[in-house]
Amino acid sequence: MNSLPAQHLRPHSISSMQDDVLIKELFLSHDPDGRRLDSEQVLRAMENIMCYATASEVPVSDEYGDAFAMNNASNIEVVGSQEPLGHTICKIAREGIYTRTMIVFDLVGNYRWDAKVVLVLAAFATSYGEFWLIMQLYPRNLLAVSVAMLKQLPCNVSMLKPRFKALSLLVKAMVEVTKCIIEFEGLPIAHLMMDKEMISTTKSHIFIAAYWVIRSSLNCSSHINDLIAMKSEQLGVSELKDKVVILLVSKPELLPLEKLFLLVHQTYDHPHNKNLEESYKIVWVPISSSETWTDVEERNFELFSCSLPWYSVRQPQLLNSAVVNLIKQEWNFKEEPIMVVLDSQGMVTNSNALDMVLIWGARGYPFSVTREIELWQEEDWTLPLMIDEIHPLLNKWVQEGRNICLYGSENKDWIIEFNAKMMEIRRLGLQVDMVFVGVKNPSEQVRNVLATINQEMHTTLLSFTEIQFFWYRLESIRKSKLRLGKVADTDHTLREVSALLNTEDSDNGWAVFGKGWPPDIVRLQGMQLMECLNLFPDWGGNVARRGLVGAIRNALGLAVSSEPCSHPNVLHYAEGSREGIVVCEKCKRLLKMFVVYE
Repeated sequence: MNSLPAQHLRPHSISSMQDDVLIKELFLSHDPDGRRLDSEQVLRAMENIMCYATASEVPVSDEYGDAFAMNNASNIEVVGSQEPLGHTICKIAREGIYTRTMIVFDLVGNYRWDAKVVLVLAAFATSYGEFWLIMQLYPRNLLAVSVAMLKQLPCNVSMLKPRFKALSLLVKAMVEVTKCIIEFEGLPIAHLMMDKEMISTTKSHIFIAAYWVIRSSLNCSSHINDLIAMKSEQLGVSELKDKVVILLVSKPELLPLEKLFLLVHQTYDHPHNKNLEESYKIVWVPISSSETWTDVEERNFELFSCSLPWYSVRQPQLLNSAVVNLIKQEWNFKEEPIMVVLDSQGMVTNSNALDMVLIWGARGYPFSVTREIELWQEEDWTLPLMIDEIHPLLNKWVQEGRNICLYGSENKDWIIEFNAKMMEIRRLGLQVDMVFVGVKNPSEQVRNVLATINQEMHTTLLSFTEIQFFWYRLESIRKSKLRLGKVADTDHTLREVSALLNTEDSDNGWAVFGKGWPPDIVRLQGMQLMECLNLFPDWGGNVARRGLVGAIRNALGLAVSSEPCSHPNVLHYAEGSREGIVVCEKCKRLLKMFVVYE
């Protein structure tokens, strides 16, 4: 350990005596052993982390790869030390959070003053960057969701933006001071004829500056921890003023994780959500199944209220029994979650918009029953309705007008037979993309089938979780239709979605063929499906002229002509004003359009 030279004791006023004591303590911790590192490169890496962390979105592009290659912190060596740089930074990150500043100085005592500061800043930036990495991946990534829930990270940090901005300004100032320390440490002082007192005074300022940078880094870490610990139930009525409010009423355990993840995606991360500029808010109202909350319910509430990007009521355990009874009686809340929509005036416009939100996400704004009816008037039973937003590549295929085959079953033998026949047909020239969607309520058998398909047949597009999303979506389509009073006999969409949802107990599989445009699809099942595929040499030549769906319909006698049919169907202007063709509900042939004025 070095002793403190006499020239470092500066004649100063009484008010600076604390600084002199501090300088002595800092110098006592300073025991350089010759180890060196490129402080400027570490600082640049730290600045990159802070820059990317504060960006709203971090795209993955070659530009970032090139930047990483040019400024790769993993290549920085600590000359004179056997300990890797990353290990040193991790030690500082762990120690720095829980100990005082002087212990950190002891930890980095063997380094030069510039290295001490940049190592502590790098430790802070690593912790800060990990936090924002999770926040930026949430809720697109299930791993990020799980980590965020375990860490009890807030999912909506929009209210904390002013505080993070202030923290960024402080970090910027710390970086500027660090650059001055690096510049000073790089001066060849020993070879310059300079005033010794001036050098001594400047070094004292460097010591003090290093102290405050490191102390500020630790304070920033503590501040971030305090922000993370803020509960989402801290909700003021003013934040809901003049907004559409959706009350998510449920039991404290809310929803299965996969369905909850889909709901978060459709509300918080839906592409249309950016256009609404926070015009609506979701408030979670958990209600116990009994009069007294259990410990498990308490823990569930704490976990979800801290992890989800919605508001929640404060202390739901204290909700007045009259309020709970009103929710149960007036809004018919039993066991299943509901989403009650209040307009900006506080009037109920939809007693349960949950299925509407799961189907259309933010497109459903303002989520009233009237809006739900309007959306159904714009929809037909099409591939986009079935698979919207489940997988971006599948959406791309639909937009490109590619032939797509969705097929489902958990009968492994049938799946092998079906794929063998489809591979044979594709070798004959039919271009069609295969997408396995399993069955409703997929089990471990579906996981095994996914592995078999990947190994022996074709690459499966949808993961097990995305398969669950698909069936949740179909369930919501049926529930929404039934809630609006539709019946399968007269509603084609309800009839088709119900048929798919009822295939769960069948040993034979099913397939839906279609494309994005024209928006017609055909569903085949069991023996009919296999017979159709066996007849491909007979009808395959019609695909170029009629399209895949038209050729299948014609082959099975589902349509006798590609000409428009003669079945009348009167559509009101608001319903029929959408662009595109209309398919007859009875014979599935094209309807010829006439405009009638009253």
